[in-house]
Amino acid sequence: MKSILFIDGENFKGKAKEIFKEDGRLRPEWYTYDFRGLFDRVLGRIKIDEKIFYFARLKEYPQTREKSKQLIEEQRLLKTHLEKQGFKVVFAGRVRRQNDDKNLLIFKEKGVDVKIAVDMVIQACDGKLKEALICSSDSDLQPAITELTKREIKTIYIGFENKPNKGLTYTTDKTILIRNSELFEFEKTLF
Repeated sequence: MKSILFIDGENFKGKAKEIFKEDGRLRPEWYTYDFRGLFDRVLGRIKIDEKIFYFARLKEYPQTREKSKQLIEEQRLLKTHLEKQGFKVVFAGRVRRQNDDKNLLIFKEKGVDVKIAVDMVIQACDGKLKEALICSSDSDLQPAITELTKREIKTIYIGFENKPNKGLTYTTDKTILIRNSELFEFEKTLF
């Protein structure tokens, strides 16, 4: 039985970006960020058998061709970087374009939370999971976490100190919050 770290990649990047912005910093180039160092620090002595980052697959849209190409290249660099640091990378769902209230083109990630939930429950049902560490602030994961609890799987929510998700805090057995200073400490500076 394993302890598995499940990370919602876009959720992580979005929450971290808010923290960098609030501190007056530019967001880091994620394909240089020391994720292994951060999670080793935050999780301390907790032994992790498998670390998985989940992302939605990007595709090129004709209306945003240049930006799409840039984002796809950054995602490719990030995947390679994460794998070198010992993370497994799973692509699930899609990034879909929509128009907002002002008819501006926006992009929404769909399907990543469902894949994380399904993977956690499958691992539990197959008797392979003893502990799930969930780094996501998506409340949609609560039903899956409740199911893990029924099966006596230990659950740990990993969130950010500036805005922890109260629902996940109440649903899981334990909460670990990433401090802003820890987030900044593992940023790599490009020269």
